[in-house]
Amino acid sequence: MGSIPDTFGNLTKLTTLYLWGNQLSQRIPRELGYLVNLKDLQLGENKLMGSIPDIFGNLTKLTTLDLCFNQLSGDVPRELGSLVSLEYLGLYNNTFMGPIPNTFGNLTKLTTLKLFDNQLSGHVPREIGTLMDLEDLQFDRNNLSGPLPPDLCVGGMLKILTASDNNLNGPLPSSLVNCRSLVRLRLERNQIEGDISKMGVYPNLVYMDMNSNKLFGQLSYQWGGCHNLTMLRFSKNNLTGGIPASMGNLSQLGILDLSSNKLEGEIPGALGNLQKMFNLNLAENLLHGSIPEEIGLLSNLEFLDLSSNNLNGLVQDSIEHCLNLRFLKLNGNNFKENIPAKLGLLRNLHDQLDISDNSFTGAIPSQLSGLIMLANLNLSHNELNGSIPSSFQSMESLISIDVSYNKLEGQVPDSKVFRQAPIQQFMHNKKLCGVVKGLPPCSSATQSRGKRKGYKIHVLTTIPALLFLVLIAVILMFWHKRRKTKATNTDKVIQANVFSIWSFDGKIVFKEIVEATNDFSEMHCIGIGGHGSVYKARLATCEIFAVKKIHMIEDDCRVNELVFIREIEALVQIRHRNVVKLFGYCSSSQGSFLIYEYMERGDLAKTLKDNERAIELDWRRRICIVLGVVHALAYMHHDCSSPIVHRDITSNNILLDQEFRACISDFGTAKVLNIYGENFTRLAGTKGYLAPELAYTENVTEKCDVYSFGVLVLELFMGSHPGDFLSSLSLATKNNVVCLLDLLDPRLMIPDAETAREIYRILSVAVQCLEPNPSHRPTARRASDELSTIKGGEGQVDFLQAGITFPAL
Repeated sequence: MGSIPDTFGNLTKLTTLYLWGNQLSQRIPRELGYLVNLKDLQLGENKLMGSIPDIFGNLTKLTTLDLCFNQLSGDVPRELGSLVSLEYLGLYNNTFMGPIPNTFGNLTKLTTLKLFDNQLSGHVPREIGTLMDLEDLQFDRNNLSGPLPPDLCVGGMLKILTASDNNLNGPLPSSLVNCRSLVRLRLERNQIEGDISKMGVYPNLVYMDMNSNKLFGQLSYQWGGCHNLTMLRFSKNNLTGGIPASMGNLSQLGILDLSSNKLEGEIPGALGNLQKMFNLNLAENLLHGSIPEEIGLLSNLEFLDLSSNNLNGLVQDSIEHCLNLRFLKLNGNNFKENIPAKLGLLRNLHDQLDISDNSFTGAIPSQLSGLIMLANLNLSHNELNGSIPSSFQSMESLISIDVSYNKLEGQVPDSKVFRQAPIQQFMHNKKLCGVVKGLPPCSSATQSRGKRKGYKIHVLTTIPALLFLVLIAVILMFWHKRRKTKATNTDKVIQANVFSIWSFDGKIVFKEIVEATNDFSEMHCIGIGGHGSVYKARLATCEIFAVKKIHMIEDDCRVNELVFIREIEALVQIRHRNVVKLFGYCSSSQGSFLIYEYMERGDLAKTLKDNERAIELDWRRRICIVLGVVHALAYMHHDCSSPIVHRDITSNNILLDQEFRACISDFGTAKVLNIYGENFTRLAGTKGYLAPELAYTENVTEKCDVYSFGVLVLELFMGSHPGDFLSSLSLATKNNVVCLLDLLDPRLMIPDAETAREIYRILSVAVQCLEPNPSHRPTARRASDELSTIKGGEGQVDFLQAGITFPAL
């Protein structure tokens, strides 16, 4: 805490000044500009204010200048262009304004330049493109305009370029098109123009996002050689031509988004080779032909959008095999014939099934009622006839259904979604009636009038003919009544066996789980929580699941039901290797169950309490656990459609598999945040991990998880919960500075110098997560980025004896 002393300017022989990750405030002293022998100056992760002293231009021996994550403002001094020895310059996450100095072109040894998350404006200096050794250039999320430097990557060393969310325009640099060294490229949400026809020569490329620009040209066959590519996004541009079949060679590709272009031709069947693909978006193009059967081979596919194209042919024999699909849009095409009944097998469809604006005919398959997790169903603007299946009454997850502009007739099912639906979603049909407000009631009088109108041609027939029709009508009514009774009984059976599980027949798996756990006997119980017990279930196929049986105590029945629903709502939105995988769920008269992947080593809390298992959890494995958890939190908070806050990040809820991979579990108290307002809710969580602001507010934010993460990291490296330790700090009258060695689990051997350096950096981030004021805590994304870019080369610092400053608690 406090400020940097002016007297540091007297230390003229100093070569390294490392004050990173403290609570230093006020201005940077001008006197630091007198330290002409300084090679490494790191003042990042503090609360420094004001501008960078222009006298820093005297520090010509500096190789590293890191001022990130402060509150610095003003212009970036032109004098920094005199630091001719500089290799690393980090000014990101401040509030700098004005232009990037063109004097940066003098920094010929620069390898890393990070200027993102500021308020910089003006053009990117052409001179930056002449830096031959530049490997990492990041200036995303500023107010920059104009073209990119034409000679970027002229040195052939550029690996990372991120310039997203600016106002850049002008041509795409040709040097960038041919930059074979690229690993990560993000230029999304700008106005950059250029031909991408020669792009794709990137053997090291892992991630590319070019969406929302003015790019044109065709996708080259050369993209098939980018074997490390995990994400490729070219949406919202003006691309033409076809999708090259060579893209089927991208074995690591998880996301392919080519939507909102002018692509034509057929969808290549070779895309079925992309076994890691979980998001495929080809919407709003000019694609034609049928959906290739090979698409059914994408066993991990969760998001598929082929809407607004010219696709036709049959839908079956392809996507119904993608049993992990959660989102499916086929609307705005030319599909004909019947809706495939096998779509009802896609039990994991959760967000949306939209097949509107096609030419589907025939009846709505009753099997679609098997989509028991589905929220939105759109069948409008087709040529469907018959009635809405009565089994749709059991689709309790539905919040919206649209069947307008068809030829449907008969009674609308009686359930909440239909009773609350607007009439517009049922208009322009043949003769619907029932509970929808605005539709006529299905009274006998109405039905009689309908029949009389339907048989107007028989009004003038003879009396014997009328009697014959009456007799037929009586027989039909009797038969219809029996059929309705049978349908009602069927609905009851469906409701009593509500089950969803990936790739399996629900009834069979449920029966096998009951047998495998001996009807949930204690001998198979591997854990008991506040809302349920967890059982280990080894099926006859030798597959092992963890099954949580929700406690249904009468007094807490509604609370536990909400826990059950919240866990499902959260986990169906999350796909991350460090979040426990939900395979399915069951809700029946026998109880409510959740089926997860089985984590062999159990929870982290038990591991740390057992000396033998704790020793097996060495420093390197503990570091990997921290990284896994923080990456998962960053994904939950920043990459989901709506932020998800776990609210109970503890060592009890971190599970470990056989390889010590950490997964966040137990989402029963999780909350999906409303990004447009406050999120008030009841207090939830575990004592000792709760953020302090929850003592005076019920407004939950992502920073609550960040605080819990800070406690968890301390617990992991100390070997036990840090409650007593943190309490002692709150009583201290002097600065809360603790030696790293005093924070380490004594059961493990003292870490080597390199590992000690990493642990020191991790704990420095963790203590910032413990800030009492949530606005002073880093976001999970910031913590994740910081922990992922721990740098070496910090001299001969003895990190074991280095002090870590804790905030005033």
